[in-house]
Amino acid sequence: MFVTMFLTALPALAQDRSDVSDNPAASDASFPMWAYPWDPKVKLPPGDHVPRSVPGSSATFSMAQAQDLYFAPDWHPDDHPPMPEIVARGRKPEVRACGSCHRAEGTGGPENASLAGLPAPYIVQQVADFKSGARKASGPARGPVNLMLQNAKALTDAEVQSAAEYFSRLKPKALIKVVETDLVPMVRLNRNHYVALKSVDKEPIGLRIVEVPADAERFELRDARSPFIAYVPTGSIGRGEALAKTGGSGTTVPCATCHGSDLKGVGPIPSIAGRSPSYLVRQLYDFKQGARAGSLSPLMRPTVEKLAVEDMVALAAYLASLAP
Repeated sequence: MFVTMFLTALPALAQDRSDVSDNPAASDASFPMWAYPWDPKVKLPPGDHVPRSVPGSSATFSMAQAQDLYFAPDWHPDDHPPMPEIVARGRKPEVRACGSCHRAEGTGGPENASLAGLPAPYIVQQVADFKSGARKASGPARGPVNLMLQNAKALTDAEVQSAAEYFSRLKPKALIKVVETDLVPMVRLNRNHYVALKSVDKEPIGLRIVEVPADAERFELRDARSPFIAYVPTGSIGRGEALAKTGGSGTTVPCATCHGSDLKGVGPIPSIAGRSPSYLVRQLYDFKQGARAGSLSPLMRPTVEKLAVEDMVALAAYLASLAP
């Protein structure tokens, strides 16, 4: 059983800004704290060594192996080409295995990015931006971002290129079920992501997205086929579609302008279809706040400068509902 902090009122959590008081975004009342889940006080106990299995795999791995940041559990080896060493095991002690956080098949989770199918040049550029400081985060100093910053500074160019080429060859998986609703299950914050409680109690969704693993243990075991449920406000998918396709009468720029007619990317521009809506909201907000200031960021400025958090939620809900 994991050590967790129960959240009985996420809106109240969103107002607790003590851990980001030095951040410019901390003074913004519309800061989407729910999209930046992080509580360093939640300590996971050491993983046990009991062999576990997941659906559709003959492999077994323990929770201790799943928690090892220098090891990427390969539950479905037939789903991908051989992993480069930097993806499978990293390089001790400086570099954690890319596949540990982003999964062996690059599917990632709400706490980080899905890398599967992204253009290799785009991945290389993002690592360079993390390394130079051009890419940061607007919210609290979350563990996933800190690890990425540490990795980026230690990775060699050859290691980055190897990982980028590997992830770019992978096919994205459709793992997110988007559900429009007015009420959402109660959740707990498990360090860097939310987990739904086994309770009949629900609360108003408000102006947020609640994204949780459909099976918490599969998620913790780093199963690249582990599905997610993203609860979004009623009506947000349709509103997001209108914004994405028309720009909303000047609110933003139609997404297809840069990301292609199917929103699956063009050249070095990444796909935005079928991605984690929590991740998408973070990126839109980070672009707006200037936390993402890499070479491609000028293309996003007209897109985000007039967006309110409500618009970001709608866009993320729509984009997450698409096939990747």
